[in-house]
Amino acid sequence: MLPFSGAYAKPPAIRCPGDNTVEMRYCASQSWEYSDHQLRRKISKELFHQWQEATRAVCATAYAPYKDGTIYPQLVVGCDDHLNRALLKEFRGLGDS
Repeated sequence: MLPFSGAYAKPPAIRCPGDNTVEMRYCASQSWEYSDHQLRRKISKELFHQWQEATRAVCATAYAPYKDGTIYPQLVVGCDDHLNRALLKEFRGLGDS
């Protein structure tokens, strides 16, 4: 006889963009990590660190009014991701979409 336990239950899969704060934060983080990785491959380590410092400062300033809210981390990560992706577009060739 096996005891019934939730320890063996598989956690529900997170589908992005997510339906609640935890899922949305997770999805935003995953997207940012991907764009961060792609950008690291395009520019030097030194330039990447300068970019990170600049985007973090800009995003923190842009969302400063929400600093005490639970959505603040998601907003800042999303902002960092959007700026990374904007820069990555600049590395595309003229014929690329």
